[in-house]
Amino acid sequence: MKNKSYIGISFVILLFGIWAVPKIVDRFSNKQVIEDDRLNNAGTATGKSNDLLLIAKAPEFSLTNQDGKTITNNDYLGKVYVLEFFFTACPTICPVMNQNMLTIQNEFFGNKNFGIASITIDPKQDTPEVLKKHAEELGVKSANWNFLTGDKDSIYAVANKGFNLYVGQNSQASGGFEHSGMFALVDKKGNIRCRSDELGNPIMYYDGIEAVGIKAIMTDIKILLNE
Repeated sequence: MKNKSYIGISFVILLFGIWAVPKIVDRFSNKQVIEDDRLNNAGTATGKSNDLLLIAKAPEFSLTNQDGKTITNNDYLGKVYVLEFFFTACPTICPVMNQNMLTIQNEFFGNKNFGIASITIDPKQDTPEVLKKHAEELGVKSANWNFLTGDKDSIYAVANKGFNLYVGQNSQASGGFEHSGMFALVDKKGNIRCRSDELGNPIMYYDGIEAVGIKAIMTDIKILLNE
């Protein structure tokens, strides 16, 4: 009887493994563990700047804005700013990201200590003239919201190596490019800041597509503005 019990238990464990293991492997292969459990989690913040983790210095950049003016990371020193990577011809997530960034602009409009940087990943198409038209059509009013273009290699280095926000050219992707839908938050001293998850791990960036991410970043902008 004992042997039969062990055989029965072993059989149940085997069946569970057959069902569960493929699902776990699929979840990891599709990066769902990271995206669902971490990046799309708003995380925690209690209203104090000390609760926002300091990740690293934001990378240096020197690019051209929609008015043909050279803008560097030093132009944002003393300001809290939000940064995104996008392109004007994007048929998927960029319009949503831009609209959400517009919501952020309107929330902090008139605050000279707040800024936005929207960097194109398609600089060949997105000239300063194209970016200016895009900004006008979007309804940008803030003088501290720069739409930036420049050398492609430099932009991709800032994204992939500097902020660790993936961008790439892919002929199979919609619009020919692929990129993250995340926003980076940078404090007045040029440091990347973020929330932590329930285990204290850094979430790194804020969801630029879903409402929960926009609510979280606006809360944390206010925290950093008061530092």
